[in-house]
Amino acid sequence: MYAPPYLQKYKGKSTRHTCPSCESKQCFTLYLDGNTHQPIHPKVGICNRKIKCGYHYPPKQYFIDHPSDGRGAMHSVSNKIHIPKPVTPAKMPSTINFSFVESSASYQSNFVRFLCEFLTKEQISSIGDKYALGATKSNEVIFWQIDTKGEVRTGKIMQYNPLTGKRIKHESGAIDWVHNKLKKSGILPEDFNLQQCFFGEHLLKIDTDKTVCIVESEKSALISAAIFPNEIWLASGGLDNLTIEKSKVLKDRKVILYPDLNGYAKWLDKAIEIEKQCDCNISVSSLLEDIATPEAKSLGLDVADFMINQLKNKPPIEVPEEKPMEAIQIKSPPVQSCFTPELQSMIDRNKSLKIIVDKLQLIEI
Repeated sequence: MYAPPYLQKYKGKSTRHTCPSCESKQCFTLYLDGNTHQPIHPKVGICNRKIKCGYHYPPKQYFIDHPSDGRGAMHSVSNKIHIPKPVTPAKMPSTINFSFVESSASYQSNFVRFLCEFLTKEQISSIGDKYALGATKSNEVIFWQIDTKGEVRTGKIMQYNPLTGKRIKHESGAIDWVHNKLKKSGILPEDFNLQQCFFGEHLLKIDTDKTVCIVESEKSALISAAIFPNEIWLASGGLDNLTIEKSKVLKDRKVILYPDLNGYAKWLDKAIEIEKQCDCNISVSSLLEDIATPEAKSLGLDVADFMINQLKNKPPIEVPEEKPMEAIQIKSPPVQSCFTPELQSMIDRNKSLKIIVDKLQLIEI
């Protein structure tokens, strides 16, 4: 019975060969005969360097070029080998002039009005400057995406309810984009090549030694950065927007992922891919999955929701009560807090906030 050819499975360096086109070692995968499980020909295979080389000589083309050959037999190198043209290199991402970021800089958004309910002016000023928060004339917030080179990829425009902090949808949905508005006005070309990056990605070049924490939403990144400023907080822009391409900037960094409730399994799988292909030390926090109630899970809460509710004395997640002291103990001398007075004051008012500090395993200096 005939079995179709297949690409040789990876079983160590011996199963990857020298590419006949670019001559790079251990990057060429051979096609094997489906019946004999032997290489069809030393040049029948695919180069793993898809962008820089692009060589691919499939079995079908080989047998077209060599009609007299039997399937799966080893043959000497022919003078008529079909070598496809290399794949065209990926197009560089388009960018937006930084002047638009500067002209939009403002705290006059409903999103910032919401933050004022539980963050201090100093905290809001700090994250506003770090993340270049902007605002529109309609009090929408602009979350700018600036890459590690300082280039502006785009800006996400969103409207929030200033009282609840929830997104408000309009005719085109809950999200608009700066590049779309500039294309409509004729400032950007129609063929603008959008390639998104992490929200907050530019901070990676400013602080090269800090732990990188990644959440789904820009809102979560900003609130987390205000409370835990000693880490770099990035946002992927959604559960499905944590990609290998974006994550290449995480090379050699320590990374912790904080998915929203019910997103742990998906990001755990993605973390394995990222660590393998992007060469970083990555882990996934199960914080919310461990302590969330069924009700909290049904709401799909995130780390920021937990922080906000703790600060407002409305814990969405059940916190186990401390066991009462069984005997009178002599009070020890007060221990100096390892937190800033500001964060310690929050913890004094909301004891349960200390739980998330411990669970995040982050240290404020």
